[in-house]
Amino acid sequence: MASDQVSRRVFVGLILLSIVLLCLVIRPFAEAFFLAAVLAGTFYGLHTRLKKRLRGHGNVSSGLIVTGILLALLLPLGGLTAFVVAEVSEGARFVTQTVQKGGMKGLVDKLPSGIQGPVSKLIERLPLEQAELDQKLQEQMTTQGGTAAKAVTGAVAATGTIILQLAMMLIALFFFLTDGARLVQWIESVSPLRHGQTRELLREFKSTSVSVLVSTVATAGVQAAVALIGFLIVGVPAPLFFAGLTFFLALIPAVGAAVVVLFAAGLMFLSGHPWAALFLAIWGVVVVGLVDNVVKPLLARKGMNQHGAIVFFALLGGLAAFGAVGLLLGPLIVAFFLSVVRIYERDYGRPNGRMGDPATPGGPIQPGSQRVVLTTESGTPLSDADAPSNH
Repeated sequence: MASDQVSRRVFVGLILLSIVLLCLVIRPFAEAFFLAAVLAGTFYGLHTRLKKRLRGHGNVSSGLIVTGILLALLLPLGGLTAFVVAEVSEGARFVTQTVQKGGMKGLVDKLPSGIQGPVSKLIERLPLEQAELDQKLQEQMTTQGGTAAKAVTGAVAATGTIILQLAMMLIALFFFLTDGARLVQWIESVSPLRHGQTRELLREFKSTSVSVLVSTVATAGVQAAVALIGFLIVGVPAPLFFAGLTFFLALIPAVGAAVVVLFAAGLMFLSGHPWAALFLAIWGVVVVGLVDNVVKPLLARKGMNQHGAIVFFALLGGLAAFGAVGLLLGPLIVAFFLSVVRIYERDYGRPNGRMGDPATPGGPIQPGSQRVVLTTESGTPLSDADAPSNH
């Protein structure tokens, strides 16, 4: 019969094996589950209040919150996607028809007057005749049709993956909201930490994730407002559309809000307004681009109780290490480290009587502590050798 020590080691090995297998199972949807947990912590207060108004119907409350998040994500993104696809299709059809009818010269004539001259000079320097150039251009347009079809196919496949991850996130969010309290109780019951420490760490994760989410959305709103000011100054057409596009792309770390401003600056340059384009480009890089690096750490540090520099480097480091999801993982990792250190120092710190304690013999005098000094009748302090003995 195996000894208790051997049985314990085998059981620990089984636990580790089960953890590895569990990680393999949830790995395809790890980001979806992580975002669902973050959103559940963010909206759990709303879920509790809504559940009370619905007389304890937690499933209905969770369903309403999930539906609201779904609509908030799909309606703007769907409208924006439809607009972009329509405009790109219309532009491609316009270029193709223009090249087929008038060749390269017809395409150049459609350009703004400010850049027709430079483009015409550039074409004249090409070592090709006009007819040969038109033939090459038409062949290229025909060849690019297959490439465009492949790009559309890849975009559809990527969209399908995003939709699948979004569906998994929303399903997980529903169950986290419905059974979140019982899940937290179970985690605390099986955790090897002291009573209350696990819940304290979870509270720290919740406050950090809420701070990062709120600061991200608020920063995107500030960037959109600042970009709108620049659009109105230079007279960009449809400024509200570009401001809305700035807001949504500001939520994507890999893209950023400055891209929209630079794109609008390019349109202004092509329309014959070089100085307005230059001003808008500088405005986008200096003002709109720096808002993200200044406002977001300032807003996030309020709920994280951390120094602004720590929040700043946590955001950038998480983004560099984990991609877009690193904007949440970076601050959470830093918050986890600081929480563990704080709990250890509080619950497992050095015992009383360490060096520097006023009650410790030989320790230095601390501010506010009192020390009895024996003196002679004339007021002269007694030395240790002259002090009376208690024996």
